[in-house]
Amino acid sequence: METILFLAHTEADGTLAPAALEALGTATSLNTSLANARFIVGLLGENVTPAAQQIASCGAAKFLGVSGADFAPARYASDATAAAALCQAAEATLVVAPATSRFNRCLPGVAQRVGGRADTHVTQVRATADQVSVSRWYYRQRMEGTHTRTQRPWFILVDPGTHPAWTGAAATVAVEPVAVTLEDAAKRTTVTGFRTPAADAQTIRPDASLLLVAGAGWTKKQADGQTHVPEAEQLILDFLRLTRASLGSTKSLVDLGGEGQAVLSFLSHLNQIGQTGATPRHPKGLSTCCHGEEPHTVGWRFINERRAISLDPNCSWARGKADVLYVADAFAVMRKVNELLAA
Repeated sequence: METILFLAHTEADGTLAPAALEALGTATSLNTSLANARFIVGLLGENVTPAAQQIASCGAAKFLGVSGADFAPARYASDATAAAALCQAAEATLVVAPATSRFNRCLPGVAQRVGGRADTHVTQVRATADQVSVSRWYYRQRMEGTHTRTQRPWFILVDPGTHPAWTGAAATVAVEPVAVTLEDAAKRTTVTGFRTPAADAQTIRPDASLLLVAGAGWTKKQADGQTHVPEAEQLILDFLRLTRASLGSTKSLVDLGGEGQAVLSFLSHLNQIGQTGATPRHPKGLSTCCHGEEPHTVGWRFINERRAISLDPNCSWARGKADVLYVADAFAVMRKVNELLAA
């Protein structure tokens, strides 16, 4: 019999983020599919009561919590100690958690502490009456593998955007506290604050319905023989402001800054999409001024609808990598699109 522990950390307001609710949906599905499974929720954070009430109707037999000011910040030492305590208190054999940066950093270490195994960036979880298998991508998102494990406890970190989020009514529920005492050595790392860009300077929006990707063509010489980088910047920023889309980029455009060439000032390697960059999961994607080569388009595999604007009718986007290719000047197209959006 499997004991499933849904493990999550709370946000600053005490609730659970969408990524955690997606992992919870996976955990509840496992609980339904596995014969004689036992389902427990484990939460850590400064105050876990709001999160427990948020998911009170998920069907868990028990709610466990590690709470206090020491567990509010994302810190390896305190997170690992709290997560290990929750796993041991639940006597978990399967631990399902969101693959956030906070948990990806600490849960593999927790698996070592409790004698288990961990799989991060899981994109699919399947279960029969007596067996669980997971799928994830390997070799820079080029190969998908499916496997199962006999080692327990097994930590399964579910990638955000790959599973439907759990939905249910909030209610009052009792949280059983799990006592955790931190040594002074576990408190040496302190979080002094957060630095975030202004709302109109934010270009990476994981929850946006549209991804706009800018290629190196934006900084190249145009039909008049001149570059128009300031105009390119304004067209892209206006589009992001009007649509609240997320911004991606090709590696070639991001790297231009290191070569002393004109670049889009708001781009960094965090915007890079592809084999050596991010693999976003937006419903729609629009590529502009890039050729759609394999190292870039491999990062588009989870985009449901792909469109591209390019002056080259024989580029890689035209060879089955885009649902729609607009053979046109991206400057002219985006200028007109922004006019229509503004109107």
